[in-house]
Amino acid sequence: MFDQFRNKFLLDDSKWIEYTNFFQRIEVPAKTILLEEGEISKKLLIIEKGCIRVWFNNNGKDLTTQFFFENQSVASIESFMKKMPSPVVIETIEPSVIWWISKKDLDKILEEIKEIPELRDRFINMLFERTFDYMKHFVSFIKDSPTQRYLNLIEERPQVLQRVPQHYIASYLGVSTVHLSRIKSKLVHKK
Repeated sequence: MFDQFRNKFLLDDSKWIEYTNFFQRIEVPAKTILLEEGEISKKLLIIEKGCIRVWFNNNGKDLTTQFFFENQSVASIESFMKKMPSPVVIETIEPSVIWWISKKDLDKILEEIKEIPELRDRFINMLFERTFDYMKHFVSFIKDSPTQRYLNLIEERPQVLQRVPQHYIASYLGVSTVHLSRIKSKLVHKK
């Protein structure tokens, strides 16, 4: 799993081995909840294989905020970094192979690499990338119609359409599955 990342980090072999040994591998079936809403996140996850969604409950209704796929990391960052209850649930959509690292071990790595600008910047960029995704999705809910949000998804993240069940996509777009079907039907008739 980690060999593909090896050339991106300027670490000597012993440090690389030490850091990668902090990660634990798990295989889980689809619909496995990896973090409950309200629980304190103590793990950062990296997906080797599979698909994960992040969602929250809004008065009994699932609202999906993000999807994650292979080679992406996921955590309830707010909970993980600030030790506060998670506002979201993290759940697998597909059978998944996941590597996780504890907060304690990640903090140890971060403390050691903070003096290495390239590594520090790479980690910060990873965190900000998720924040940018959140902001883009949030702004889209304010300024775009559901149809435009769907078209944006087609253009920017086609793998979501290929791998994620329709009811989760509808939840992500903020519409019912019936409304999503209507959007898709209208787009087909426009072609």
